[in-house]
Amino acid sequence: MPKPSSERLELLYRISQTINSSLDLNTVLDVLIDESIQATHAERGFLMLYDADKQLVFKTARGMDARNMENSELEISRGVVERVAEGGQPLLTSNAQVDERLDMRASVKLYGLRSVLCVPILLRDRILGMVYVDNRLQNGIFSQEDLELLQSLASSAGIAIENARLYQVAVETGRMQRELQVAREVQANLIPPEMPQLKGWEFAACWKPAYEVSGDFYDFINLPDGRTGLVVADVSDKGMPAAMFMALSRSIIRAVTGCSSSPAGDISEANRLIWQDAAEEMFITLFYVLLEPDSPALTYVNAGHNPPLLHSHSTAEIRPLSRTGMAAGVEEHIDYQQVSLTLQKGDSLLIYTDGIIDAAGDSDRYGEERLKEAFQKNANSSAKQIVAAIEEEVSAFSVNEVPFDDITLLVIKRTA
Repeated sequence: MPKPSSERLELLYRISQTINSSLDLNTVLDVLIDESIQATHAERGFLMLYDADKQLVFKTARGMDARNMENSELEISRGVVERVAEGGQPLLTSNAQVDERLDMRASVKLYGLRSVLCVPILLRDRILGMVYVDNRLQNGIFSQEDLELLQSLASSAGIAIENARLYQVAVETGRMQRELQVAREVQANLIPPEMPQLKGWEFAACWKPAYEVSGDFYDFINLPDGRTGLVVADVSDKGMPAAMFMALSRSIIRAVTGCSSSPAGDISEANRLIWQDAAEEMFITLFYVLLEPDSPALTYVNAGHNPPLLHSHSTAEIRPLSRTGMAAGVEEHIDYQQVSLTLQKGDSLLIYTDGIIDAAGDSDRYGEERLKEAFQKNANSSAKQIVAAIEEEVSAFSVNEVPFDDITLLVIKRTA
């Protein structure tokens, strides 16, 4: 029996008010399908939405008793759905078994479908999904008025679904932002808050993640015998995977430093442990320095890292310190070499990650030559002033570009 016009309007108003009063997507979908079944006296109702891959996905499937259906019960006419999806027009059939539009659809015969009604959920000119109701027992259940009513419900639902989706995205984005903020704070706590105070030495550093979290780090490790280890490292990946690998690598390096008879032995053991936990194609480059107390000598291991720059105060020359082995995490067993050298008063060592030389300008990258020039120009200043000058120059060079990579810079200066 068709509903009087006033009753239909009241029904539409009530349902529209209900589905638009919630920002929970599942609630909106369940209310929409339950009301659609009740309003049309359907046996079953299904609601499908397009996912990010433009595929129609079942979101809710209910019966007359508002019971959720299992996957085994999702027997619908894909032919009807495809026809509505392609044309964007609703489809009503009083008896799908004899409807010429569906006579080639095996699912109609297989599932014994009779009365079928399917309308698109539209938001402006975009199809968000489908509302599909049917009856497998009786012919002629649905009328033209039912089709118009379901169209009106779907039209109202389009706005409600989009609002609920946007709200869901906002909530998820907010949650992720909070988690990333916490991750950044945790990671920042792994970076030394102060420089070590060692007689005859001066240190300064900067650490700038390109995103919320970083794959770069630097660290100072105080050994029981009074020696000090310094490390600057750069994980091959970016984002959260790099940040997690950074924390793992830092812990491993801290744990093994000083355990063997040499820095090369320590880094070889660190590599073995990092390799065991490294995800496929993830590795870490690092430069490790061991300082002796009250001595101008240092010993270093360069595991695939950018060659640090050594500035001689007496000759004003800059020379790179070559690699002594490959990056950690690439192979299980790597025999690293170590190199010892002595810094004279006024000599400076600049250790950096490739985020500095890869910093993008308007039409070029910062590059090694600009870094050498900036180092040369400020080498007679304090370690802190050298870092500040280079950091300022790189920032000015890339002021119009979004940072692509993390930046870490550490300067060691001999003062006595």
